[in-house]
Amino acid sequence: MTFPKTITLAALLAAGLGAGATAQEAAATEEAAPETAPETAAADVTAETVVATVGGIDITVGHMIVARKTLPEQYAQLPPEVLWEGILEQLVQQNALALEAGEPSKETVLMLENQRTGYLAGDVLEAAALASVTEEALEAKYEEIYAEAEPQREWNAAHILVETEEEAQAVKEEVEGGADFAEVAKVKSTGPSGPNGGALGWFGAGMMVPEFETAVMAMKAGEVSAPVKTQFGWHVIKLNETRLKDKPDMAAVRDQLAEEVQRAAVDEAIASAVEKAGVEKAEAEIPASVLNDFDLLED
Repeated sequence: MTFPKTITLAALLAAGLGAGATAQEAAATEEAAPETAPETAAADVTAETVVATVGGIDITVGHMIVARKTLPEQYAQLPPEVLWEGILEQLVQQNALALEAGEPSKETVLMLENQRTGYLAGDVLEAAALASVTEEALEAKYEEIYAEAEPQREWNAAHILVETEEEAQAVKEEVEGGADFAEVAKVKSTGPSGPNGGALGWFGAGMMVPEFETAVMAMKAGEVSAPVKTQFGWHVIKLNETRLKDKPDMAAVRDQLAEEVQRAAVDEAIASAVEKAGVEKAEAEIPASVLNDFDLLED
């Protein structure tokens, strides 16, 4: 039997709580905190308050809170009365097992160093991203993207997709002979929109393959196209209507604007940190093949 190098608290807690968690949750909502929970007045508890000691190593309330924050959603939603003993027990086991490990290997030391810098870097970037989203920044980004934006043409169309040109021509003749386009699509179209009468809804430039888009742009509302070949097969297209879509209200694209602002803030934070820190790369050329030399990690 093999075990992963990293044993997550969530995995240990899953084993500890098991299927009984739901029952415990129900009971906890009606009962007071378990007797094993700290009796110290809440006002006196700090992150440094010791909950247990394992081999001389303290497990604090801070450790408990951090462990609770990292739980997956199915456990994080449980009340603290249910989680307390489970988290404490798993932290006890985790610390006891860590003591058994003895002096860490070279690989473990390097892994921990990478994890530490990665976590700290994530904190810096998260803080920069959160601080960047202000009303002023959102308004500026909206103006940058949409101030000069022209109304965009959109099309509403339906199509019938078949395998051969002959089938497509027969479909066109059937529709022009009076058959309902949507009903023909339901019966004969091999595309995913077939059951929906071939309806494609509204789409703008660049959203369809070039051959399809070119055909649609040349049509007038109400027209049915000649067979159009694309990589998917042969299409018979019906253009329902067109419209000019104006630039969106700021509220409608607020999330998009926030992502743009945060992305720029993250890029700036990275560039600034690298410049401030100073980087000196080794002059000696190191062959990339050493990335596969795992023997270098042996003590």
